[in-house]
Amino acid sequence: MPEGFIQSVSTSSDVAAEALRGLTALRKTLPPKLFYDETGCALFGAITALPEYYPTRAETGILRARAADIAACIEPGCALIEYGASDESKAAILLDHLDADAYIPIDIAHDALNALTRRMRWTHRAITVHPIAADFLAPVRLPKSIRAMPKLGFFPGSTIGNLDHDQAIRFLAMVRETLGQGASLLIGVDLEKSPDILIPAYDDAQGTTAAFNLNILQRLNREADADFDTALFTHRAIWNDQAKRIEMHLQSRIAQTIHLAGRPIRFKAGETIHTENSHKFSIPAFQTLAQKAGWHSTTTWTDPDNLFSVHLLT
Repeated sequence: MPEGFIQSVSTSSDVAAEALRGLTALRKTLPPKLFYDETGCALFGAITALPEYYPTRAETGILRARAADIAACIEPGCALIEYGASDESKAAILLDHLDADAYIPIDIAHDALNALTRRMRWTHRAITVHPIAADFLAPVRLPKSIRAMPKLGFFPGSTIGNLDHDQAIRFLAMVRETLGQGASLLIGVDLEKSPDILIPAYDDAQGTTAAFNLNILQRLNREADADFDTALFTHRAIWNDQAKRIEMHLQSRIAQTIHLAGRPIRFKAGETIHTENSHKFSIPAFQTLAQKAGWHSTTTWTDPDNLFSVHLLT
C-alpha cells in the first residue's frame, strides 16, 4: 500500500448492506460506486477508449488545449486534489503545466489508486503524492502538509452528472468547505445533445458497457453471497428527456427470485435495477447549480463540437 491516508475500507458486509437497501426498495437500485471493483475499473477504462464514448476524448482535448490557460489562473506551489481518481491521465496533463507541489488523488477503488500512485510517483517525482482511499462523496480530511498551499480541486469525467440535483449541490458545497477559502475547482460537465449521440455512448456495439453494468451483479455474487445469473438480465440505456439524463438499468428477462446475504429478492419479468444516472447540462444550467453550492463560474471551455465543457469555479 503506498504511503497515504486510508480513510475508508469497503467490506463484504458494507457491500451487502448497501445492495440490500437498494434491492429491497420499491424501485430497485444499486449505488454506482459498486461498479468499481478491479474488473469494473478495467472495463470502464475500456469504455473510455470506445469510438462511441465521446466524453473522455472531448474532455481530454479541452484539457490539452487549455492547460496553460488553466495554470495561469492558479497560484504557484499549489496542491491538485482530484475527486474520483482511478486514472491519472487527465491530472497528468494539468500537472505538466501547473506549478504544483502536491497531488492528492481520492478514490474508493484501492487497487486502481495504488497503481495510479506508483505511476505518478515515477513520472512526476518533484510532486508529493498523497493518496486518499475513500468514498469521495463523503467528507475527507486533507493532509496537514498541504494546508498552506493554494488548492485546485479537480472533478473530471462529468461524474457530477451521476448525482441528482440535490446531491450535486451538497457535493459541491462539501468540496468548497473541504478545499477552503480561496480555492478553485476545475470540473468536467457533459452537455445536452441528441439521444442519437448519447445512447450509443452508453450502449456500445461491442457490448463493453453492458459487461460493465452486468459486472455489478457478478461483484455481488462474489462479495455479498448473492446468486444472480447474469444471463437472465439485460443491459439497457434509456434517455429520460424530462430529467435530462441517461439512465442505466439491468432488466430481468423473466420472473425470478435471487438471494443476497440470505435474503430472497423477487423480480417480475421486465422489472429493472436502476444502476446509474448520467445527467446532461446546458452551460447556464450548470452555472446555476454551482452558484447554489456557493461557487462562481469564472471561465468555461468547450470542445470544437460543443459536446463537453470544463468549468473553472472559484
